[in-house]
Amino acid sequence: METLSALLIGVFAACGTWLLLRHGLFRILLGLALLAQAANLLVFTAAGLGRGDTAIIAGDAAALPDGHPDPLAQALVLTAIVISFGALAFCLVLLKMTRARTGTSGIDALAKTES
Repeated sequence: METLSALLIGVFAACGTWLLLRHGLFRILLGLALLAQAANLLVFTAAGLGRGDTAIIAGDAAALPDGHPDPLAQALVLTAIVISFGALAFCLVLLKMTRARTGTSGIDALAKTES
């Protein structure tokens, strides 16, 4: 399972980097979203992919049972997903407003416009 996750992280990071190097603002935003998901998947995989049922510690135990993934990494990834979704929504609105004001969303055309 870790091998599949590593391949998926590599594909997300490569596609995100490739999209960041394109000239359209929408492609740049998609690249940032893919890179954010690659980073989230990296943190999630680095914490361990266990086969535990729940992250509830029994009353007589002091820690999670062996083989259970770290719940802190899951909480961090959930927080990062919410933050990246909010940032992406803000950037999409900013892109829409930029396109409405200038009539273009290309980087080269935006460099030639005056505000």
